[in-house]
Amino acid sequence: MVAEKVVETGNLRLVPCDAQLLKMAIKGNKQLSEFLGVSLADHWTQFGVGALQYALDQILARPWELGWWTYFPIHKLDNMLIGSGGYKGSPTEEGTVELGYEIAPGYCNRGLATEMTRGLIMKAFTDNRVKSILAHTLGQANASTTVLTKCGFTKIEEIESTEDGLIWKWELIRPELVGGVITFC
Repeated sequence: MVAEKVVETGNLRLVPCDAQLLKMAIKGNKQLSEFLGVSLADHWTQFGVGALQYALDQILARPWELGWWTYFPIHKLDNMLIGSGGYKGSPTEEGTVELGYEIAPGYCNRGLATEMTRGLIMKAFTDNRVKSILAHTLGQANASTTVLTKCGFTKIEEIESTEDGLIWKWELIRPELVGGVITFC
């Protein structure tokens, strides 16, 4: 079904999306559910079809970036698609990738966003080109800032966006570059 390997965490299977899987997701929930053989949580995505189409367009234009876009987190116990996440493309020349994630409201406050983020971090750092991982949040304490802090990210910049207002930029540096080991709280 997918060329890239599924990322396994304690409670989740992070399924990397190839072009075929993204096309099913764009067609609709029924097609996606049947294709993956899972149920879909209510409101499993807030990013919507536009983000899925963008990822599909990127993979079709640059097939070597397969595995550097969308992942679907499947809650193992429920066999339920509970959100989406992934990266915004392959590592830059400077060795950075940016990640993002979302969890369906019915699965929030269970540590699953943190678990998914940890899985994405570990996947990114298996590629020696990745020197750091970036993320952006709204410029206030919220669930995403808590997730990033738990995963070892540091807020490095405040950016004023005309669309979203204050944005915080976060970074996690590859542990070997700071002489440490990734430790999660």
